[in-house]
Amino acid sequence: MSSATPDLRRGGARTAAIVEAIRQRLVARTLGPGQRLPSIRAFAAAMRVSPATVVEAYDRLAAEGVIRARRGSGFYVADTALPPLALAAGEPRRPRAVDPFWVSRQSLDADAATLTPGCGWLPADWMPQDALRRAVRALARSDGAVLTDYSAARGSAALRRVLQARLASLGIDTSSEQILLTSSGTQAIDLICRMLLRPGDAVLVDDPCYFNFLALLRAHQARIVGVPMTPAGPDIARFEAVLAAERPRLYITNSGLHNPTGATLSLQTAHRLLNAAAAHDMIVIEDDIYGDFEPEPSPRLAALDGLARVILIGSFSKTLSASVRSGYIAAQPDWIEPLIDLQIATGFGGPGQFAAETLAQVLTGGSYRKHIEELRSRLARARPRVAARLQRLGITPWLMPRGGFHLWCRLPEGCTAIEVARSAMEHDVVLAPGDVFSAAQSAAAMMRFNVAHCDDQRVMAALERALK
Repeated sequence: MSSATPDLRRGGARTAAIVEAIRQRLVARTLGPGQRLPSIRAFAAAMRVSPATVVEAYDRLAAEGVIRARRGSGFYVADTALPPLALAAGEPRRPRAVDPFWVSRQSLDADAATLTPGCGWLPADWMPQDALRRAVRALARSDGAVLTDYSAARGSAALRRVLQARLASLGIDTSSEQILLTSSGTQAIDLICRMLLRPGDAVLVDDPCYFNFLALLRAHQARIVGVPMTPAGPDIARFEAVLAAERPRLYITNSGLHNPTGATLSLQTAHRLLNAAAAHDMIVIEDDIYGDFEPEPSPRLAALDGLARVILIGSFSKTLSASVRSGYIAAQPDWIEPLIDLQIATGFGGPGQFAAETLAQVLTGGSYRKHIEELRSRLARARPRVAARLQRLGITPWLMPRGGFHLWCRLPEGCTAIEVARSAMEHDVVLAPGDVFSAAQSAAAMMRFNVAHCDDQRVMAALERALK
């Protein structure tokens, strides 16, 4: 094992290498249950690291239950430490349906060798890592309560004040008491559904819409009704007809930059939509997660409605960090109070203080504005470049969005998006076929592409093979 020594240059890497060396011995069965590990001094000498590094590695493995300490005797392999023999390692996995969970799991579980043009987030090196590191270092030196305590029931007051100012810039007049922080944008919608829905209630969604809206609504046993999407928002004539026929309890939409189409809600459509919602006593959930990608703000339903029957939700997982997560809900006070109770009942609060204060520090620094401007500029260059490459393969964008990173595209005649996605997956390329976004399963020839993940030539090569 001494051949690994040249790579052990930093404390964290040295500890991780020792942990991995022991794991490899367990996998190879050179260490078995009940066997004693090398002494700390002997292993430190063999690996050419300090005894403290070996102690840290052993402590980490003991905390995971892989090894156990015997006072005065040393460390021993735990009885349950061995992984099962991979007798079926060569057997193929059973294929599963290509549904919203398929896309999410393939994207989330992708390793470094897998390309993810079907995912819904930006590459790590596009995110403001330096600003996040500065905020984390500052908080590490702050009051210990930020590192250890629960947050207040509504969440960080500092982050809620930042959000209040941001909403005011969109014409949404609210107080910080009308803002509830949640652990994510998805949890924000989940809490609202818990508060307002009963099994069997009708919920209206755009068709197509963000596929996790469909997955979440199915988990709540809602009756999902779709309305066709146009470049200016939902088909308003169909929208009004559906409200009269189905009496949906909720409508969930993105009004800034729509996912997956990239459409932008027009002012005329917004007014008619809100009038229809009022006439049929329907509540609107407006997801503003992509709002910062717009070059200029488009109409917000929450601003036109004054948060009377519109509930605004959002998060910063697309623009700042999907690791340091916080969502939010802005709504009328009578709804915020029961939502707070629901969040306490189901999760004992929203994001921890550390995550919320980290985001507040980044958002209040001048670097965030510059970061967003850079993102908009990079995406403005990437969208036409990727669209041109797709068009050479016969893949046609439904429209050219005014911002964001999604292109909603039609495949060549005779191609089925699910089959193309399965074929591309064989070459470690994750795609997002259209029907996972469609309540009516009417988008079999459509596919969503993330332009920030499409610059690798292997994506186009995999597509070209899959289309044949």
